[in-house]
Amino acid sequence: MKKIIKILEKNRKLILFLVFAKSFILGGTKGLKRKKEILLGGKKIYIPPTQKLSEKQREYQTNYPFVKNTKFSILVPLYNTPKQVLTETINSVLEQTYENFELCLVNGSDSGYEYIEKYCTELSAEDDRIIYKKLPQNKGISENTNECIGMSSGNYIALFDHDDLLHPSALFEYAKVIEEQNADFIYCDEDKFAKIGKFFDPYFKPDFAIDNLRANNYICHFTVFKKSLLHKVGGFRKEFDGSQDHDIILRLTEKAEKIVHIPKILYRWRVSNNSVAKNPNAKTYTSDAGIRAVNQHFSRLNINAFAESSKNHPNFYRIKYKIEGNPLVSILIPNYNHIKELSRCINSIIQKTTYKNYEIVIIENNSNKKTFDYYETLKSYPNIKIVIYNPPTKDFNYSAINNYGIKFTSGEHIILLNNDVEVITPDWIEEMLMFSCRNDIGGVGAMLYYPNDTIQHAGVILGVGGVAGHAFKYFPRGFDGNFGRTIIQQNYSAVTAACMMIKKSVFEEIGGFNEDLKVAFNDVDLCMRIRKAGYLIAFTPYCELYHYESISRGSENTPEKEKRFNNEIKTFCTLWSKELEKGDPYYNENLTLEREDFGYR
Repeated sequence: MKKIIKILEKNRKLILFLVFAKSFILGGTKGLKRKKEILLGGKKIYIPPTQKLSEKQREYQTNYPFVKNTKFSILVPLYNTPKQVLTETINSVLEQTYENFELCLVNGSDSGYEYIEKYCTELSAEDDRIIYKKLPQNKGISENTNECIGMSSGNYIALFDHDDLLHPSALFEYAKVIEEQNADFIYCDEDKFAKIGKFFDPYFKPDFAIDNLRANNYICHFTVFKKSLLHKVGGFRKEFDGSQDHDIILRLTEKAEKIVHIPKILYRWRVSNNSVAKNPNAKTYTSDAGIRAVNQHFSRLNINAFAESSKNHPNFYRIKYKIEGNPLVSILIPNYNHIKELSRCINSIIQKTTYKNYEIVIIENNSNKKTFDYYETLKSYPNIKIVIYNPPTKDFNYSAINNYGIKFTSGEHIILLNNDVEVITPDWIEEMLMFSCRNDIGGVGAMLYYPNDTIQHAGVILGVGGVAGHAFKYFPRGFDGNFGRTIIQQNYSAVTAACMMIKKSVFEEIGGFNEDLKVAFNDVDLCMRIRKAGYLIAFTPYCELYHYESISRGSENTPEKEKRFNNEIKTFCTLWSKELEKGDPYYNENLTLEREDFGYR
């Protein structure tokens, strides 16, 4: 078996290629069959990084020329820890290639666990980096951790559970980003295990994303931060036991100046029947504590918002922001013929929308007489107006059409909307507007479905297919996604303009759409420039619409259209070459760029 594992590790790329080839031959690359590309015998392909380092790796890390005297204080509150588990956990620390650390062990165990006292006392006598303390009584996870802090002397604090494992390179990688980037808050990717050697369910996380963190503590392990940050935010708080990490991570990241995510699995989370790692419903009190942690975070920042549990997912929170005032929202819809699609879109807005202060601006683009006859039926609606666009050429240019139409809007917020969509959720405007009203948000996207109730858009991943792709495309409606990515409000690099809200001031600030991108990737480019101007892009799954994609302009099925499409790919890739090379910060370099399913590379 060991030989087989070594062969698998050495030939990882070949195996993944064969899996991809097999799925392509059997299922093609369309629709839900795309999911087969990451399946082998019904299981995702994941070959975890080995715990063992080669002599070369260990020698390189041990002799790395560190200048900063970074000392890590690794905090481990112990409570009724099984002997074998305790040994494995401590050994994973002692095997670190970076040796400037101290291991602060605080024992709050019950009677019957005297072996912990004996074992830890012996270890501390042998190795002065191990500091041990037995508490007269268990104070709970937060106060026990605070006891660890009181024992610490390092300039960086590391939070480590009493039954988990560190990869031997963990401290080295953290010291390296401190050395090179002056990071004061750091986290990494993680996976799970029930038995050493059998690691599974890797969590390849995005870089720091405030909206993701408010909805769920995705940072979790292995949290390391500058000790001086504690002087600004205080220690752990007992009233948040169960979600004490979420509480302190929110407080620390509010004050941190340089947050760094290391896209490597350096932490291994042990699962058991009673652990949240295996069953999120195992400790239901954690959800209540997490909601209070997020709500206090809003209170500290003077943000008028609150968190609540999302349906069926107690540890994923739905955030509701207060919409201040009653701002006018302008819905901008380009149109060329297609009366059936446009009328379905307009009717769904009029009949379902609960937000009342909106206007609809239809940008008419060379339609026939029947379409103008339909426009006549809309004259009875005082909040609908038709703007005639007379382009210099007959070439379809989505960017130019919208840039022209926005001049006729009166709203503070603009919804860019395709004429081939249909509203599902009545409060769709409110769900986007609550984000658009925030000063740090520049654009907001929605959850879009194909008519067969599969996902068409749940955010845009930069780099997929060489340019950009829609997250979780073709997966069924209701699919949770990768660690809840389809069910939480979050940040993405881009969203589709088939339904996107943007402040009019931001649209004007960045100069609107790039008219060189007539059809393809103009919305991704728009979002990239929004982010470059210092704003965030948000996605909300609570704003839902059907999207009858590309009905209006047809498919790319002529040589002329294909040439234009390829030219726009070149234009986008030239404009954003550095960003494409660096990778999407809201994705992860360990995830595939060949598909939109968050599968492994």
